[in-house]
Amino acid sequence: MIERVICAVVFVAFASGTAMGASTPGLKPIDPAALQASIEGLAKELMLPGAMVLLTTPRGNLVFGYGTTELGATNPPRADTHFRAASNTKTMTAAVIVQLVQEGKLSFDDLISKYVQGVPNGAAITIRQLLTMRSGLYNVTNAPELAESFDKDPDRVWTANEVLGIAFKRPPDFAPGAKFEYNNTNYILLGLVAEKIDGKPLSTIFQDRLFGPLGMKNTALPPSTSNAIPEPYPHGYLYGGTSYALADAPYPEELQAAARAGTLEPNDDTWQNPSAYFAAGGVISTADDLATWMRALVGGKLFNADFRRQWLASPEAPEPGKPAMQKYGYGILTVTFGPNVIYYHEGEMPGYQSFMGYDPNNNVTLVIWTNLTLALDGKPTANTLMLKILDEIYALSPLEAK
Repeated sequence: MIERVICAVVFVAFASGTAMGASTPGLKPIDPAALQASIEGLAKELMLPGAMVLLTTPRGNLVFGYGTTELGATNPPRADTHFRAASNTKTMTAAVIVQLVQEGKLSFDDLISKYVQGVPNGAAITIRQLLTMRSGLYNVTNAPELAESFDKDPDRVWTANEVLGIAFKRPPDFAPGAKFEYNNTNYILLGLVAEKIDGKPLSTIFQDRLFGPLGMKNTALPPSTSNAIPEPYPHGYLYGGTSYALADAPYPEELQAAARAGTLEPNDDTWQNPSAYFAAGGVISTADDLATWMRALVGGKLFNADFRRQWLASPEAPEPGKPAMQKYGYGILTVTFGPNVIYYHEGEMPGYQSFMGYDPNNNVTLVIWTNLTLALDGKPTANTLMLKILDEIYALSPLEAK
């Protein structure tokens, strides 16, 4: 759930090879064999059990499943394989909030104290500050007792108020609006706001407002009591305890050495109950559905023209007034490299790491998930694959722009 912002083959299907996309000079011609080999080589370096890559561009489309969905088995990932999308959920929570503002039921300038009681500095924190990660509240996934609870009692069912109680017993990190800090507490609060205004569980709100209208039949926020994932699904793996995924703790050298030597297997965290993540990270989806989601979200299917403009313009640099490749807005990040802008989000939790992005100018969609959260060097695995792929398909990549 802590996002490290960009800093086995099933089949490969290309539409008309490399001849397409003559009008997209920002993209390189795609060599299917070379791109597949590059992804496979990096996946092996990262020691991934499995990964799914879904890429669509005017110059070709790649659907590439590497490895297996379960260690010890031969179950190649597919584009319709379900996985825990983690913080990609934030894009959905934010979309609902923007829709409520569009409908006049909420204001970006409303204070959170109007909807949720007991929030530290609640009379000074706005909905906009929650959306843009500038509330100053303590980030609950940094709390060691949360990770300890996942390790000791992975079946525990959490309520949003229980999770928020962990955050609220700690003082805020800074005054509202003073700076940026990626924070899961913010989006758990926004989920409660949506429920209070719409008068329904967030799972129903998502289905009625987002998943149903867009035809996302394999996406849902599961009941808090369920730790199940619909078939087909990948098992999710993480070396060491939950804190390595939640609190960004580095792997000790002895753990790395044992894993590389093959004497330490990763833990299977598939069945950790995700109820603690709620509106910040509880959704289950597929690569196919998330590709549909990103094209709809960025392409304007969810908001009217005015609110789409506001949503597209919402990303801000972490330090106002200072240039930045990466910005965070209303539940969305952007990375800008040369003339290219990708709207994206990431998801990370014990067992899974993912990336979903859409470049509207070049009509590029990229969705990646892996079933090993972190590589042994501590880097998030799907993000590492993402940077490699962008380097392969763009004339100027984020790696070159740094």
